[in-house]
Amino acid sequence: MDAEHANPTRRPVAVALGATVTASGATALPATGAPAPATAPGATAVASTGAPQSGGLLDRFGRVATDLRVSVIDKCNLRCTYCMPADGMPWLPQTQLMSTDEIRRIVRVAVQSLGAEELRITGGEPLVRKDLEFIIAGIREDNPDLPISMTTNAVGLDRRAQALKDAGLTRLNVSLDTLHPETFAELTRRPHLDKVLAGLQAARAAGLGPIKINAVLLRGINDTEIVSLVDWAVTNGFEMRFIEDMPLDGDRSWTATNVIAARDIRSEIETAFSLTPDPRGRGAAPAERWEVRRPGETAVAGHIGIISSVTEPFCAACTRTRVTADGKVRSCLFSHEETDLLSTLRAGADDEGLAQVWRDAMWAKPRAHGSDRVGLARADFVQPERTMSAIGG
Repeated sequence: MDAEHANPTRRPVAVALGATVTASGATALPATGAPAPATAPGATAVASTGAPQSGGLLDRFGRVATDLRVSVIDKCNLRCTYCMPADGMPWLPQTQLMSTDEIRRIVRVAVQSLGAEELRITGGEPLVRKDLEFIIAGIREDNPDLPISMTTNAVGLDRRAQALKDAGLTRLNVSLDTLHPETFAELTRRPHLDKVLAGLQAARAAGLGPIKINAVLLRGINDTEIVSLVDWAVTNGFEMRFIEDMPLDGDRSWTATNVIAARDIRSEIETAFSLTPDPRGRGAAPAERWEVRRPGETAVAGHIGIISSVTEPFCAACTRTRVTADGKVRSCLFSHEETDLLSTLRAGADDEGLAQVWRDAMWAKPRAHGSDRVGLARADFVQPERTMSAIGG
């Protein structure tokens, strides 16, 4: 069972965030202020004006962050249209990136002091870092039982999959939006589909599984490939995951009208397959998962997941905390504020000092989508300054 669903009964304590939001508009939330928070297991009582002084990463709405995402680099070897501009992206200087030892320590604090239960390594593209195997090996040495996954585009993975597995990597999420070379080149601005497929083969041979395939659907570009992607994924033993296009692109060209909604994705899949909700439940996972069956068959052929951040937001159940490649804590993917954890580390803070800075950052986590109002399509939504590649998924 994969890390996202290893404990399906775990639920964050959360207040309702309002009605489901459609791509054409959002439901405003009443400005009533934050409710009295619940106390996380192991935490001291929370003062009325501040964050907990011990325990895990509790926020004002009762959610507890246990899912850690750490970006190890902002650079990428692709230029996906929904993530980065075609050119002109300013990269972080080497001195601002977290070092191998700094990443290792930050993860150790998250796990051993703050209750993080799983780690996802992200980028940019993590494989761009030549010391990636050393990063993972160090984290594994400190945390023998920690599920460690990685989001990657798999370019170059064919040469490193076994070494990453040996270092302690558990499984992969691979970004792949199309099976057509021409469409791949259009979306990524690079002709590397063959390299991605080679990386997938090497990952499977190395035992890095389960492997999940992430596809962002874009209207008029790859939205006709939904069924073929599902068929290819279940045939090859991968879990297909579709992601609604989010306003984190470098070109600032995102519009709600171009979003392929989760309900439409499900309807398209059901033209060729039978879908049944995953009996394990969703828990706090970002993807709603479904069992896939071929027509006339009772056996489960595979699974799919749909991440519907725009049209069916799941912010009330969010358990994620993110650290960017330059060591900034982002309490929400769409936050406009960050907390500088790396400078605190480099200034000589001990582990408890780092943990408290992190608690303070997560206590201020917004209710949803970077504010206390739900909806990426609402009129007053402001896109974060950082693009997806600079934030880390």
